[in-house]
Amino acid sequence: MASGMTGSETGTGRLSERGSSLYMYVITFVAAVGGLMFGYDTAVISGAIVFMKEQFALSPLMEGWAVSCALIGCIAGVSFAGTLSDRFGRKRGLLLAAMVFTISAVGTAIPRTITEFIIARFFSGAAVGLASMLSPVYIAEISPAPIRGRLVAINQLAIIFGMLVTYVVNWMLVDIGPTNWQWMFASASFPSAIFFIALLFIPETPRWLAKQGRYDEGEAVLARIGGAGHAVEEMRSIRETIFQESGRISQLFQPGLRTALVIGVVLAVFTQVTGINTILYYTPKVFIMAGLADAGSAFSATIVVGVVDVLFSILAVMYIDRLGRKGLLSIAVSGMGLFLFLLGLTFFVPGVPPVFTVITVLFYVAFFMLGLGPGFWVLVSEIFPTRIRGRAMSIVTVVLWSATFLVSVTFPSLVETIGEAATFWLYASMCILALIFIRKVVPETKGKTLEEIELLWNM
Repeated sequence: MASGMTGSETGTGRLSERGSSLYMYVITFVAAVGGLMFGYDTAVISGAIVFMKEQFALSPLMEGWAVSCALIGCIAGVSFAGTLSDRFGRKRGLLLAAMVFTISAVGTAIPRTITEFIIARFFSGAAVGLASMLSPVYIAEISPAPIRGRLVAINQLAIIFGMLVTYVVNWMLVDIGPTNWQWMFASASFPSAIFFIALLFIPETPRWLAKQGRYDEGEAVLARIGGAGHAVEEMRSIRETIFQESGRISQLFQPGLRTALVIGVVLAVFTQVTGINTILYYTPKVFIMAGLADAGSAFSATIVVGVVDVLFSILAVMYIDRLGRKGLLSIAVSGMGLFLFLLGLTFFVPGVPPVFTVITVLFYVAFFMLGLGPGFWVLVSEIFPTRIRGRAMSIVTVVLWSATFLVSVTFPSLVETIGEAATFWLYASMCILALIFIRKVVPETKGKTLEEIELLWNM
């Protein structure tokens, strides 16, 4: 669409008669850089821990803690992200995340002790917590209903692209010497600084502006996205819905919305206890356990995993608004369960070549990236009322990161205690439970406006 400034009059001037899809995609991609930083920060530890374990002589328990300490920061960041974003705006929350990303990237690169590393990594995790919640919320609140799933899924694509970039950077730095892991962390400062600068040029979301009573500003943003007619109609719907909302967090525990909260919380748990972060955080370790000859081979295989992640995330962007959230979620957990079972077999059966382990990991992450990865974030960014969306997302994301911490910190100890095969079979059993929950409880939200979805809980 072309953009312009002709059309209906408002209190702030003339609205754009025709919206600009280019403008909508630009601000979506800027917000999605928060997802890229989320992915970058998540994946960098998978390469660095191989060398940090040796330098700091880490036990399995301390190895799990070094990997997972950022998740405590994630929980802390998410805990105040909702209140922060509901009060000060989604954009300002993202700006804070970008600033903390930049500072913590430097801090994790220059620690003298493992304690200093853990402190810096905690703040890095806090930035991830902020971005993990605010990026999908921002995108959902500026997106037209017919393509909202696709646009929010771009955030998941950005997360995975960030991981792939990190895998490549880690691989390039493997052989530079004993400071290689420090440069892995330092490399994150460049994209995080760009993220901060780009955020200065995007608007606040129209739904948050309307919640503050700044209706003309919100309508102007909607007009730039979809045109004057779209802006007037959408703002009318937003105002009517906000008027009916109490804005109190207790609203989430009332009949109807309580179901939305249960869906968000339970899906957050299943997203993690099905094992994805054991692969994302420990990919080289898993491949070395499977028998790949050296760290270089393991890191090369990790890049292949990253490429598959990106390709299937692109497929998710293409099809989530066609097949719907529920369909993709069901396909995802079914495939994940199957290939987790096969992954366990590659460790259980003696003499299985490492290439089979790599292949099963590739299929497992492909199914996750096709459905559960983007589908979770799309769904939970849609199902809560505007006035309390930030705080509701905080609750769900705190649960997500708590489950992530539990799975990540226990993985090395589980492998040592019950073995690789039983560990992956445990995650596979969680996929069966997730499939039952998705089929029985999760609604389809494809094609509905945020206001129409909210009405579902009042029926």
